[in-house]
Amino acid sequence: MVIRQFLRWVGSARVAEREAAAAALARAFVDHQLPFEDRCEAEAALTLLLDDPSPKVRAALAEALSMSRYAPPQIIAALASDQKEVAAPVLVRSPLLTDADLIDRVAASDGPIQSLIAGRASVSMSLAAAIAEVGELEACVVLARNGGADIASLSFRRMAERHGHQAALRETLLNDRRLPGDCRHMLLVKLGEALKTSPLVIALMGQARAERVTREACQRASLTLLDKTARGEHAALIEHLRLRGELTASFLIRAIAHGKVDFFGSVLMALTGQSEERVRAILASGRDVAVTALFRSAGLVETLHAVFLRALKVWREVATGKRVAGAQEVTWLMLGEVNAAPGQSGPSERDRETAALIKAIHLEVLRENARSHALAIAAA
Repeated sequence: MVIRQFLRWVGSARVAEREAAAAALARAFVDHQLPFEDRCEAEAALTLLLDDPSPKVRAALAEALSMSRYAPPQIIAALASDQKEVAAPVLVRSPLLTDADLIDRVAASDGPIQSLIAGRASVSMSLAAAIAEVGELEACVVLARNGGADIASLSFRRMAERHGHQAALRETLLNDRRLPGDCRHMLLVKLGEALKTSPLVIALMGQARAERVTREACQRASLTLLDKTARGEHAALIEHLRLRGELTASFLIRAIAHGKVDFFGSVLMALTGQSEERVRAILASGRDVAVTALFRSAGLVETLHAVFLRALKVWREVATGKRVAGAQEVTWLMLGEVNAAPGQSGPSERDRETAALIKAIHLEVLRENARSHALAIAAA
């Protein structure tokens, strides 16, 4: 009887009255306040309210039903497909919406709706993958900031590939500890590309110098990146660098000069196909002939073997406590190794390039150490 009266009344009531009545009826339904025999009629009345011309009434209905597992599923489905103001509470909170429902909504919607779904308290790996694949920038930013989202490595990569040139997403991803190492490097490269094409940077430095400065900055940032990359992610990062053509001798020289021996070992494993145990053992305590044989198997340039070996020996002594040294001392010794063995007709072009690179690294380290010293004095 009450429901029949409601249905007769609702056709002539004002918007504010219908809004309050819709919320009250929805709460009574999900809280089981209605007698059993009235629930079917109440469900019919709630379904009828989906056709109300006022979005305020439908929004009140959505708000009241959004968190209940007992809401009528056909009503939830209809509300989820309504305009943003109506759909928002349901898309954000309803436990009745399955991953399939939400993925379909992501595929058919624009950024604001996608962002609502990306901000749900819990986002499954499959839903996160859908947002990463087709979501607009704002949705990907919301997803990356959502601690309740289960994001696969592949989804991180897709977001980095699709929107990594955008500062908002790039900053969010780089601050996420879950981000794989190869994705971090991809974002660093995109940042470098953005800088070297910046009109301001080109005006200040010129095109050629801007490209050189950003390339060197990216290489230095890549080394810092290695400290945040777990050993288990080295293989993916190495493959990423290889495919981009950035797994070069100069990059490896920088890596070993700065003591990234674990990463250097992972590179040798990838290039030689030898087991981790064997490569680690050779690097840790192998004789010179075994180490150079490993370098040769990896395809490293013969003239660089002595340079790599010199750095490796110093870092061995540091690791065992026999020596105190850092990148400043190591690069100086590496430079001496290049200058100590010129060819019969003087140093080759490759030797000169290697010496210039190591000297540049040495000067960078000297500058950074001096800067850190000055800051320490100022803080004392």
